[in-house]
Amino acid sequence: SLAYSISMPKSARSKSSRSKSKARVLSSLVVYRGPAFWVSFAEVLEPTGVRARRDIVHHTGSVVILGVEQGPGEPRILLERQYRHAAQSFLWELPAGRIDKGEKDLAAAKRELLEETGYTAKRWKRILRFYASPGFVAETMAIFLAQNLRSGTAQPEADEVIQVRMVPLSKAVRMVMSGRIFDGKTIAGVLWLAQQKTKPKPRR
Repeated sequence: SLAYSISMPKSARSKSSRSKSKARVLSSLVVYRGPAFWVSFAEVLEPTGVRARRDIVHHTGSVVILGVEQGPGEPRILLERQYRHAAQSFLWELPAGRIDKGEKDLAAAKRELLEETGYTAKRWKRILRFYASPGFVAETMAIFLAQNLRSGTAQPEADEVIQVRMVPLSKAVRMVMSGRIFDGKTIAGVLWLAQQKTKPKPRR
Protein backbone atom coordinates (compact mmCIF):
# COMPACT_ATOMS: atom_id res chain seq x y z
CA SER A 1 0.00 0.00 0.00
CA LEU A 2 1.22 3.51 -0.83
CA ALA A 3 -0.60 5.34 1.95
CA TYR A 4 -0.47 4.99 5.71
CA SER A 5 -3.09 6.29 8.14
CA ILE A 6 -1.74 7.15 11.57
CA SER A 7 -3.80 8.49 14.47
CA MET A 8 -2.48 10.94 17.03
CA PRO A 9 -3.65 12.27 20.38
CA LYS A 10 -5.69 15.50 20.56
CA SER A 11 -2.81 17.32 22.20
CA ALA A 12 -0.59 16.58 19.21
CA ARG A 13 -3.29 17.73 16.78
CA SER A 14 -3.77 21.04 18.59
CA LYS A 15 -0.04 21.63 18.65
CA SER A 16 0.19 20.88 14.90
CA SER A 17 -2.27 23.65 14.07
CA ARG A 18 0.15 26.18 15.57
CA SER A 19 3.30 24.73 14.02
CA LYS A 20 4.65 25.93 10.70
CA SER A 21 7.87 23.91 10.68
CA LYS A 22 8.60 21.34 8.00
CA ALA A 23 8.91 17.61 8.41
CA ARG A 24 12.30 16.16 9.26
CA VAL A 25 13.37 13.43 6.81
CA LEU A 26 15.16 10.72 8.78
CA SER A 27 15.84 8.46 5.78
CA SER A 28 14.69 8.21 2.17
CA LEU A 29 15.15 5.95 -0.84
CA VAL A 30 14.07 6.21 -4.49
CA VAL A 31 12.57 2.81 -5.40
CA TYR A 32 11.45 3.56 -8.97
CA ARG A 33 12.40 6.12 -11.59
CA GLY A 34 10.51 6.33 -14.89
CA PRO A 35 10.13 8.84 -17.74
CA ALA A 36 7.02 10.50 -16.25
CA PHE A 37 7.50 10.22 -12.45
CA TRP A 38 9.56 8.61 -9.71
CA VAL A 39 8.62 6.93 -6.44
CA SER A 40 10.35 7.15 -3.08
CA PHE A 41 9.67 6.16 0.48
CA ALA A 42 10.91 8.07 3.48
CA GLU A 43 10.81 7.85 7.23
CA VAL A 44 9.83 11.29 8.47
CA LEU A 45 9.23 13.13 11.69
CA GLU A 46 6.31 15.43 10.92
CA PRO A 47 5.63 18.84 12.53
CA THR A 48 2.81 17.18 14.50
CA GLY A 49 5.30 14.92 16.26
CA VAL A 50 4.20 11.84 14.29
CA ARG A 51 6.98 9.58 13.06
CA ALA A 52 5.91 7.53 10.03
CA ARG A 53 6.87 6.02 6.70
CA ARG A 54 5.53 7.98 3.71
CA ASP A 55 5.49 6.66 0.14
CA ILE A 56 5.47 9.48 -2.41
CA VAL A 57 4.97 9.64 -6.17
CA HIS A 58 7.10 12.58 -7.40
CA HIS A 59 6.30 14.59 -10.54
CA THR A 60 7.64 17.77 -12.15
CA GLY A 61 4.15 19.26 -12.19
CA SER A 62 1.46 19.68 -14.82
CA VAL A 63 -0.36 22.46 -16.63
CA VAL A 64 -4.02 22.51 -17.61
CA ILE A 65 -5.47 24.80 -20.27
CA LEU A 66 -8.97 26.25 -20.00
CA GLY A 67 -9.36 27.43 -23.59
CA VAL A 68 -12.37 29.75 -23.90
CA GLU A 69 -13.91 31.07 -27.10
CA GLN A 70 -16.25 34.03 -26.66
CA GLY A 71 -19.19 34.14 -29.04
CA PRO A 72 -22.40 36.09 -29.50
CA GLY A 73 -24.03 33.86 -26.86
CA GLU A 74 -22.37 31.95 -24.04
CA PRO A 75 -18.65 31.08 -24.04
CA ARG A 76 -17.46 27.74 -25.40
CA ILE A 77 -14.79 25.58 -23.80
CA LEU A 78 -12.14 23.60 -25.66
CA LEU A 79 -12.41 19.95 -24.58
CA GLU A 80 -10.65 16.84 -25.80
CA ARG A 81 -11.59 13.17 -25.59
CA GLN A 82 -8.99 10.44 -25.32
CA TYR A 83 -8.54 6.95 -23.90
CA ARG A 84 -7.04 6.74 -20.41
CA HIS A 85 -5.91 3.26 -19.54
CA ALA A 86 -5.68 3.95 -15.80
CA ALA A 87 -9.40 4.76 -15.87
CA GLN A 88 -10.06 2.10 -18.54
CA SER A 89 -12.30 4.59 -20.32
CA PHE A 90 -12.49 7.44 -22.81
CA LEU A 91 -12.56 10.71 -20.86
CA TRP A 92 -13.51 14.28 -21.70
CA GLU A 93 -10.75 16.56 -20.42
CA LEU A 94 -9.22 19.99 -20.67
CA PRO A 95 -5.90 19.92 -22.57
CA ALA A 96 -3.07 19.25 -20.14
CA GLY A 97 0.45 17.93 -19.87
CA ARG A 98 3.65 17.65 -17.90
CA ILE A 99 6.05 20.53 -17.30
CA ASP A 100 9.44 19.51 -18.68
CA LYS A 101 12.51 19.91 -16.47
CA GLY A 102 13.62 23.54 -16.46
CA GLU A 103 10.48 24.69 -18.30
CA LYS A 104 8.25 27.54 -17.06
CA ASP A 105 4.62 26.63 -16.48
CA LEU A 106 3.27 29.21 -18.97
CA ALA A 107 5.63 27.97 -21.68
CA ALA A 108 4.48 24.41 -20.96
CA ALA A 109 0.84 25.45 -21.22
CA LYS A 110 1.38 27.10 -24.61
CA ARG A 111 3.29 24.06 -25.86
CA GLU A 112 0.71 21.53 -24.68
CA LEU A 113 -2.21 23.49 -26.16
CA LEU A 114 -0.53 23.60 -29.56
CA GLU A 115 0.64 19.98 -29.50
CA GLU A 116 -2.65 18.45 -28.41
CA THR A 117 -5.18 20.69 -30.18
CA GLY A 118 -3.41 22.89 -32.73
CA TYR A 119 -4.78 26.01 -31.02
CA THR A 120 -2.80 29.05 -29.90
CA ALA A 121 -4.03 31.89 -27.68
CA LYS A 122 -3.20 35.59 -27.34
CA ARG A 123 -4.31 36.06 -23.73
CA TRP A 124 -3.11 33.87 -20.86
CA LYS A 125 -3.76 33.97 -17.12
CA ARG A 126 -3.08 31.45 -14.37
CA ILE A 127 -6.31 31.01 -12.42
CA LEU A 128 -5.81 27.99 -10.14
CA ARG A 129 -2.99 25.95 -8.65
CA PHE A 130 -3.55 22.80 -6.60
CA TYR A 131 -2.27 19.34 -5.66
CA ALA A 132 -3.76 16.52 -7.70
CA SER A 133 -3.80 14.01 -4.81
CA PRO A 134 -1.69 15.22 -1.87
CA GLY A 135 -2.07 12.06 0.20
CA PHE A 136 0.74 10.39 -1.73
CA VAL A 137 1.32 12.33 -4.99
CA ALA A 138 3.58 15.40 -5.01
CA GLU A 139 2.25 16.61 -8.40
CA THR A 140 0.95 20.17 -8.60
CA MET A 141 -1.39 21.36 -11.34
CA ALA A 142 -1.76 24.91 -12.62
CA ILE A 143 -4.81 25.85 -14.68
CA PHE A 144 -4.36 28.62 -17.24
CA LEU A 145 -7.21 30.56 -18.81
CA ALA A 146 -6.44 30.90 -22.54
CA GLN A 147 -8.45 33.40 -24.61
CA ASN A 148 -8.47 34.82 -28.13
CA LEU A 149 -7.94 31.38 -29.60
CA ARG A 150 -6.73 30.65 -33.10
CA SER A 151 -6.99 27.19 -34.63
CA GLY A 152 -4.10 25.41 -36.33
CA THR A 153 -2.58 21.99 -36.87
CA ALA A 154 -2.15 19.72 -33.85
CA GLN A 155 1.17 18.00 -33.18
CA PRO A 156 0.27 15.07 -30.88
CA GLU A 157 2.74 12.54 -29.53
CA ALA A 158 2.94 9.17 -31.27
CA ASP A 159 0.81 7.51 -28.56
CA GLU A 160 -1.87 10.24 -28.45
CA VAL A 161 -5.18 9.93 -30.31
CA ILE A 162 -7.19 13.01 -29.38
CA GLN A 163 -10.63 14.22 -30.44
CA VAL A 164 -11.13 17.98 -29.99
CA ARG A 165 -14.46 19.77 -29.58
CA MET A 166 -15.76 23.21 -28.58
CA VAL A 167 -18.50 22.77 -25.96
CA PRO A 168 -20.86 25.50 -24.68
CA LEU A 169 -20.24 26.31 -21.02
CA SER A 170 -23.78 25.32 -19.94
CA LYS A 171 -23.39 21.92 -21.60
CA ALA A 172 -19.96 21.40 -19.99
CA VAL A 173 -21.49 22.14 -16.58
CA ARG A 174 -24.26 19.60 -17.26
CA MET A 175 -21.60 17.07 -18.27
CA VAL A 176 -19.86 17.65 -14.93
CA MET A 177 -23.03 17.40 -12.85
CA SER A 178 -24.26 14.27 -14.65
CA GLY A 179 -20.92 12.48 -14.36
CA ARG A 180 -20.04 12.57 -18.07
CA ILE A 181 -16.95 14.60 -17.19
CA PHE A 182 -15.09 12.45 -14.69
CA ASP A 183 -11.69 14.15 -14.64
CA GLY A 184 -10.83 16.24 -11.57
CA LYS A 185 -8.79 18.99 -13.21
CA THR A 186 -11.49 19.48 -15.84
CA ILE A 187 -14.23 19.66 -13.21
CA ALA A 188 -12.23 22.36 -11.40
CA GLY A 189 -11.74 24.42 -14.57
CA VAL A 190 -15.32 24.15 -15.81
CA LEU A 191 -16.87 25.04 -12.45
CA TRP A 192 -14.40 27.93 -11.97
CA LEU A 193 -15.52 29.45 -15.25
CA ALA A 194 -19.20 28.87 -14.46
CA GLN A 195 -18.73 30.58 -11.10
CA GLN A 196 -17.08 33.59 -12.77
CA LYS A 197 -20.05 33.97 -15.08
CA THR A 198 -22.52 34.04 -12.16
CA LYS A 199 -20.64 36.61 -10.07
CA PRO A 200 -22.61 39.84 -9.57
CA LYS A 201 -21.10 42.74 -11.49
CA PRO A 202 -19.56 45.47 -9.29
CA ARG A 203 -21.55 48.68 -9.00
CA ARG A 204 -20.12 51.75 -10.65
